[in-house]
Amino acid sequence: MEKANFFLLLTFKKQEDPGWYPRASNSVLEPAVDVQINSTKAKPSFESGASFGETKTISTEDERLTVTQDKDVVLEDPNTVSVYNKWTAPRTSGQPPKARYEHGAAVIQDKMYMYGGNHNGRYLGDLHVLDLKNWTWSRFETKVVTESQETSSPAKLTHCAGHSLIPWENKLLSVGGHTKDPSESMIVKEFDLHSCSWSILKTYGKPPISRGGQSATLVGKSLVIFGGQDGKKSLLNDLHILHLDTMTWDEIDVVGSPPTPRSDHAAAVHAERYLLIFGGGSHTTCFDDLHVLDLQTMEWSRHTQQGEAPTPRAGHAGVTIGENWYIVGGGDNKSGASKTVVLNMSTLAWSVVTSVQGHVPLASEGLSLVVSSYNDEDIVVAFGGYNGHYNNEVNVLKPSHKSSLKSKIMGASAVPDSFSAVNNATTRDIESEIEVSQEGKVREIVMDNVNSRLKVEGKAERIITTLKSEKEEVEASLNKEKIQTLQLKEELAEIDTRNTELYKELQSVRNQLAAEQSRCFKLEVEVAELRQKLQTMETLQEELELLQRQRAVASEQAATMNAKRQSSGGVWGWLAGTPPPKT
Repeated sequence: MEKANFFLLLTFKKQEDPGWYPRASNSVLEPAVDVQINSTKAKPSFESGASFGETKTISTEDERLTVTQDKDVVLEDPNTVSVYNKWTAPRTSGQPPKARYEHGAAVIQDKMYMYGGNHNGRYLGDLHVLDLKNWTWSRFETKVVTESQETSSPAKLTHCAGHSLIPWENKLLSVGGHTKDPSESMIVKEFDLHSCSWSILKTYGKPPISRGGQSATLVGKSLVIFGGQDGKKSLLNDLHILHLDTMTWDEIDVVGSPPTPRSDHAAAVHAERYLLIFGGGSHTTCFDDLHVLDLQTMEWSRHTQQGEAPTPRAGHAGVTIGENWYIVGGGDNKSGASKTVVLNMSTLAWSVVTSVQGHVPLASEGLSLVVSSYNDEDIVVAFGGYNGHYNNEVNVLKPSHKSSLKSKIMGASAVPDSFSAVNNATTRDIESEIEVSQEGKVREIVMDNVNSRLKVEGKAERIITTLKSEKEEVEASLNKEKIQTLQLKEELAEIDTRNTELYKELQSVRNQLAAEQSRCFKLEVEVAELRQKLQTMETLQEELELLQRQRAVASEQAATMNAKRQSSGGVWGWLAGTPPPKT
């Protein structure tokens, strides 16, 4: 498969696979291959840190493939990570996880925990841990808390991909993600490292709608959620905050022009105040824009980027070390991003750390990226991804931090005067870079001007003191907010109790009203019957009066006839031989 097309491979799996790559054209491509690195094969003999282009055999589920080791990825002895600013592939032991992408990864106490993901369009729910001291894989046998202590509903965990895995108080929080049967709102799951058990946390407030491919950035004791794609494939650009101490959701109204709706972007926080959003994708395109949200004023802004700006991409991953934001992987609709870049978040200046060649996991979509320490030095650890193959390789980068100094030089003219003094002093500090010639190992920048460095450190201490003071003020404000939140919860509980009582009273009144309605109905029936009887009585009364009138007429007629008979009684009596009465 050509490099220009390998990110289009799973277009036909869009229904089950929520990655960004289906936004490309409908090209007909070869089927996906699941690449599993065989960690138990015989170890080749090589010098520590050697970079070579030998062929190696990779076992898959149904065949064996022969691929070429990328010359830009150095194989390392498992007990050393010695090369600066170059990706190395330490030999791991134990059973590695199944190849995947869009999984979640987090570091707690020098161990990288990896959960979920997507493999061949199927969502995964397994949890693995990589010991970053000896590079040994192991798998957790987890259980589910059937009933949470904070809710009466049983916990039901579903496999997911495109979620966010956050370390919090020696526990893991899994936020959001695509699932086979998505819920209406975003679910927060918690994994207890001591009991090896999952549970669903009860949250308060109005939760965001269910989604995957969002960014979740830990800022103090709050989790800032931005964007993503919901279960109906609609892209989002809303902003929500989950306060982890109270597990309360807030939907934030922002000002300014927010980023366009997107998913599979990267986010980072600078100085505990500024949220940075870079890249991501829509259904038709990938982005290379950089947006900044001031978390105090909740105002979006878009700044001019300095240095060598990265190419448009989605599905990339990022981690911060100090003021440096490292971006790895991702891709557009044509190819994967081969350059590892770093952004100085103070100057917004980009620079390139290193690059890779070929279809390697570091030029993949949906890989994970975490930061840890090895031999008291910062390291960046990448795992998995999809670039035409599903991968489960581990790659490590030890940054020398010289890229951040270079970024400051490139972007010094575009920053405020307060930063310029520090940048100019730092520029004078750079005199030489020591390189180990044969092994290509880049060493740390040598600082010769001690006085200038002390001045910079003094300024840094003053800045730290100011930040500590601001932090104390913020913590005091936060404590007040906590107290107010508790008071509001108590008032809410009282209101709920009062509402329950009022509801009972309302039910009682409703019952009484129903009884009165029944009695009224009976009375209406009786009134109707009485009206009918009254009408009958009126009819009888009229008939009685008629009879009485007829009777009176008949009486009058009878009296008249009697009178006539009396008046004619002498003639008849004479005829009958009866003498007339004497007068």
